[in-house]
Amino acid sequence: MSGLILTFNTGSSTVKIGAFEQQGTALRKSARAGIDFAASPLNFHLEHGTNRLDIALQAQAHDDIVMIMGEVFEKLSPHMDLSRITAIGHRIVHGGDLFDEPVKIDDQVIAAIDQLAVFAPLHQPKSLALIRAVRRLFPQIPQSASFDTAFHRTMPEIVRRFAIPRVMHEQGIKRYGFHGLSYQSVINDFADREPALSKGKVIIAHLGSGASLCALSGGKSVDTSMSFSTLDGIPMATRCGNIDAGVLLHLLTQKNISNDALTDLLYHQCGLLGVSGMSGDCRELINNSAAPAIEAIELFTLRIAGEICRLASVLGGFDALIFTAGIGEHQPAIRAAICRKLSWLGAKIDEKANHAGAFRITTPASRIAAFILATDEERIIAQDTCKILNISPQPISSQQVKDFRNE
Repeated sequence: MSGLILTFNTGSSTVKIGAFEQQGTALRKSARAGIDFAASPLNFHLEHGTNRLDIALQAQAHDDIVMIMGEVFEKLSPHMDLSRITAIGHRIVHGGDLFDEPVKIDDQVIAAIDQLAVFAPLHQPKSLALIRAVRRLFPQIPQSASFDTAFHRTMPEIVRRFAIPRVMHEQGIKRYGFHGLSYQSVINDFADREPALSKGKVIIAHLGSGASLCALSGGKSVDTSMSFSTLDGIPMATRCGNIDAGVLLHLLTQKNISNDALTDLLYHQCGLLGVSGMSGDCRELINNSAAPAIEAIELFTLRIAGEICRLASVLGGFDALIFTAGIGEHQPAIRAAICRKLSWLGAKIDEKANHAGAFRITTPASRIAAFILATDEERIIAQDTCKILNISPQPISSQQVKDFRNE
């Protein structure tokens, strides 16, 4: 019987879980699940085969993570044989300059990830808590870590610099980039479908509630819109994107805003939500005729088109533009608005193909080829897990499955 790889993709308020069957050297995704820690009560969504289940958890978001995950695994156990788990992989947002590839998790790696929490305070502590919880529940199951920042370690050193004193750069204040697992997933898929184009100059637009763009040459990252933190770059659902540092100084010195209030403002009250005053969800705004909603969408697409042009200057032109993630994959009006703003570069949208969500959404006459590709971060994590761990299956016992809630 083949083994089962579980993956955990931890966000600032969510955890996405993937289950992959090991079939020789291949991986088949057999289930996906998710927990929204912002929901009350906690909700566990599971897709397994033809089953689509939404299960309310008894645990609360503020409860001990071991207790929460114990209940999650209890809910999973009727739908899959958890005794077949051979390894568990995690997405870690920040690897800093310490990690440029996936690693097996041990005490030393946990300590290093913990040290980097200062650079990603909304994500890193949650990932660490989950790693430790899984360690307590499954002490004999090996775990691996895949880092979002690692994909961007190929960026030239000059691109990683801010115009700040050199000592600050040496202290770690530099451009790291994020969404690396998504970019790796997309360029891998694109290389299978368009091998010649994938080796050229490509820009990928990862457009979701968090959003960024990446310039690739020969399949490697050379620049990206996010930098030191996940706040930078284009506007997002609730995050500000690029902002004049003078605005922050003004808020701190003239408006006397506290550090905590400023953090909440920049991460949770800006972006599409801040501009529209009603929602950070493109699906709601795109069909809303109110002027603030229209303005939010216009600003969003304007900044994306502008960032594409900046990245094109880094690449010296580009051959392909790829849309991915929730908005990029499912919002034809957003894709069309961005491509129209690039018409001066020769981008010509194929309205029918775009509306249908086809692979290629530009006309044959377009000087820029634009595409849609689904991202699969969990698959990259699972592949990394298999690669980095020389897995010798040590499955959990049936008694452990029964005892989850007693941990």
